[in-house]
Amino acid sequence: MLNEKSEEAGRRSGMKAPSRSAPLQLEIVKRADGAGLLRCNRSDGSVTWQKQSRHAAHFSLHDLTHYSVETSLGYRHAFFGLIAEGWEIEDTTGKGSRGALPPEALEVERIVGLFDAERSGGQMWTVEEFNEQSPRRLSAAEIQRVKAMRAELFERWSRVQPGEALKLMFEPEPRTVQR
Repeated sequence: MLNEKSEEAGRRSGMKAPSRSAPLQLEIVKRADGAGLLRCNRSDGSVTWQKQSRHAAHFSLHDLTHYSVETSLGYRHAFFGLIAEGWEIEDTTGKGSRGALPPEALEVERIVGLFDAERSGGQMWTVEEFNEQSPRRLSAAEIQRVKAMRAELFERWSRVQPGEALKLMFEPEPRTVQR
């Protein structure tokens, strides 16, 4: 990810790493130039953040798509789940100090990429077309759940004024992901 930075105050202050069930508060701040800043506040007080500059409009929508996929489909060890567990944003590239991403995170990244590709292409795919490229089959209901949540979040983001933030809670509760 581009232009990444993280605050390590929580770790330096001796705070414990967040538990797997700890909620994560997300804030996407809209800047005057349309770029976003993603800030993830963990329950232990530690923070990781990323200033989105190049392709900024895409990354805000990409992050909201991640939230929609992870929340709607019950993923807990993908981008936001890893952040809640204490990963820094730069570690989620698979090139950071944590090493390779878990298989679930890779699966989610591919699914999010498909939703992004469909959106940017301007043409709705059938369930079959989506599943031809997906790392796992999604039902029509699952795809619709993701799209409905994403549409609501995109609408909320469009109403955010520069200098303000869209705030969301990601609560990584143990759930079984249907495969």
